[in-house]
Formats: sequence, C-alpha cells, structure tokens
Amino acid sequence: MRRHLGDFGEAAAAAYLIRQGYTVHERQWRCRSGEIDLIARQGDQVVFVEVRTRRNMPSGSAEESVTSAKQQRLVELAYAYIEAHNLDEQTPWRIDVIAVRIDRAGRIVQLTHIPHAVEE
Repeated sequence: MRRHLGDFGEAAAAAYLIRQGYTVHERQWRCRSGEIDLIARQGDQVVFVEVRTRRNMPSGSAEESVTSAKQQRLVELAYAYIEAHNLDEQTPWRIDVIAVRIDRAGRIVQLTHIPHAVEE
C-alpha cells in the first residue's frame, strides 16, 4: 500500500515537471546508497527530485519529513549519480522536493514544488 502511494506521487510529480517544461530522464534510480525518485533536466541543469506523498492527515507535512539525515543522503546520492553517469564536474545540479498531498478518495489535493530544497 505504501509503495503504491509513493508510485502514485512520483507519477504525479513527473507529470507536473513535464507540464512545467522539464525533461524527466529517470524514475527510481538506485545505487548501493539508496534511491533518487526522479531525475530531470531543466535546460542544462540536472534536477534530482525527492517526492514525498502523504494522505490528507494531520501527521505533519510531506516537506517536513525530509530530515537533515535524508538531505545529506540526497546530496550523497546526487554525487553518486553524477559519478555513475560520468557527468562533467561543472554540470549544474540541484535537489528539489515535490510534496504531494492526496485525499481519502485518492485525489491530489495539493502539489508543492520546492526548488533548491536541499543545499549541499
């Protein structure tokens, strides 16, 4: 059930990015250190996207769930991706968070895109 919720949120986030003019290159990229939900490009910039999906519950926002430990892991994963794909060190990149909130019927109530959400 939780995986299904995450997949739904990632699909919604990918569709949102495409509508905004991004090119989505990969979903659920994995390496030994973990997973990056979405990898997109906006112009020449690589955008690593952490997608947080929550049901419409008062248990805290999806954005708040990206802890400092998770932020550090995302930076490490970004470097792992750059190395694994032999990207030039000068390639501009950033880490965004997209928070998706859905209601009990499975409809998206809110989608919030936070560019540069994680600083190196």
